[in-house]
Amino acid sequence: MKKLFALFLSVGMAFGANAQTNVKFEEYKLDNGLHVILHEDHTTPIVAVTVLYHVGAKNEKEGRTGFAHFFEHLMFEGSPNIDRGEYSKIVQQNGGALNANTSFDRTFYYELLPSNQFELGLWLESERMLQARVDQQGVETQREVVKEEKRLRVDNRPYGSFMENMFANAYPNHPYEITPIGTMEDLNAAKIDDFADFYGTFYVPNNATLSIAGDISPKEAKILVEKYFGTIPMGTNEIPRPKPEVTLMAKEVVDTVYDNIQLPAIFYGYKIDKQGTPDAYALDMLTTLLSDGQSSRFHKSLVDEQQLGVAVQAFPFSLEDGGLFITLGISNMGKEVSDLAAGIDTEVKNVRDELISEKEYQKVLNQLENDFVSSNSTMAGIAESLANYHVYFGDANLINTEIEKYRKVTREDMQRAAQKYLTEQNRVVLYYLPKQQ
Repeated sequence: MKKLFALFLSVGMAFGANAQTNVKFEEYKLDNGLHVILHEDHTTPIVAVTVLYHVGAKNEKEGRTGFAHFFEHLMFEGSPNIDRGEYSKIVQQNGGALNANTSFDRTFYYELLPSNQFELGLWLESERMLQARVDQQGVETQREVVKEEKRLRVDNRPYGSFMENMFANAYPNHPYEITPIGTMEDLNAAKIDDFADFYGTFYVPNNATLSIAGDISPKEAKILVEKYFGTIPMGTNEIPRPKPEVTLMAKEVVDTVYDNIQLPAIFYGYKIDKQGTPDAYALDMLTTLLSDGQSSRFHKSLVDEQQLGVAVQAFPFSLEDGGLFITLGISNMGKEVSDLAAGIDTEVKNVRDELISEKEYQKVLNQLENDFVSSNSTMAGIAESLANYHVYFGDANLINTEIEKYRKVTREDMQRAAQKYLTEQNRVVLYYLPKQQ
């Protein structure tokens, strides 16, 4: 029966919300500061229980980088009521799935469960918030896990270090200088008191958003939320909330990295404004124009016609207090990476110099509208979007209305954004070459 439900759950994860175009929800706050968002949907008997803590790499102290990501792992060590290593097993044995992720700005946890196990999800997350096991044994165990993750995802992965190098060069002496995985030197130097202080500062109800979506009764949900979270004390430490000013680069930075790769690659990172601004939406639309699908400008010109690269992409890395507009290309066999770089430069120059056609503009809008609707097609996706919109913008209803911000962007706005941000002096250029060179 559990195997059958696990199959049903996987289908629910993919299709549970039927791509809702109008997400209804209600939100309120507990006395301890915990923000709660509830979305009722009886399409399938599943529920997503999620908690977003407003802490990421940006909030870390100098010399203690990697803590936010480290805690993503440490929070699975259990509590006085959950044996070490049993957290995931409990969820899986009850037909559910779970995961977590960390960014520069926040840490997010979720359990996707059959709706008759809704209370279990609340209990698990309340244990994590109230009395997670932060001890020396857990720290040493997870320290080794994080080291191995860094070796697999960054150090030994082809092109895996490009984000570290990109942010280090684009954001020196800034909270975004070091990526969330941090440095092993800082994690090795940290003491148990450092971890306890981090937990007591950031893993508190007044720094968290509990977002629940799925087969629930809001009336019953409120009773259970109060039962499990209402008595957790509000945090008393001041929560560091850096708000650095976004400044563009004054000079291009170029670097070469010799990596364990076969094909050379080029990476560009243009420094951009924070998420949610009109310019950020315009730049997002430009990445769609340049590389969303086989009919995009990058793919048609550089992959299909000139065959300079096997892959050429652009994507916005938008953050709470800045970000990067990243373009990248991996050279085709026998092609010079300098030629690929020149091809990318030409396409970027075109969006600076020329107004895009009305046909292309409508195509971009159609693609974004489709993506926007699709983002509300799972319970976990809805819960996460509601939490993100509340935390970053103070407006959870953007889950229904943000598409209007894209529709307000004109072709002229896109060109102005390209002229302001996509310039040579405002970028980091990374050449990745095979080690044998």
